[in-house]
Amino acid sequence: MKLLLDQNLSFKLVGVLRSRFGECNHLRDFHLIESNDLEIRQFALEHNFVIVTRDSDFFELALLHGIPPKVLWIRSGNSSSTHIENLLLDNFNAILEFESNNQICLQLY
Repeated sequence: MKLLLDQNLSFKLVGVLRSRFGECNHLRDFHLIESNDLEIRQFALEHNFVIVTRDSDFFELALLHGIPPKVLWIRSGNSSSTHIENLLLDNFNAILEFESNNQICLQLY
């Protein structure tokens, strides 16, 4: 599974998540921090990433344009990186299942 973390998530999550999910990158790894959502979506599409984000923008784009790329939407509010790390790791099996099904978005709370 290939995860692309949006700028609203800490780049420090990459190292921990990589050990469990395989390929995991942050937008800054590809110099995409200043890119708009459509450019990021296109990059994720071209490189087979699932976009991991805290906001609704990529979900709305997926509704408009379809998938891929899929969206993993963190909806836990203003929470720490440790909480987000645990949320992703605790939902590992659900995320793997999400990768192989027809869902546009997986929301984690």
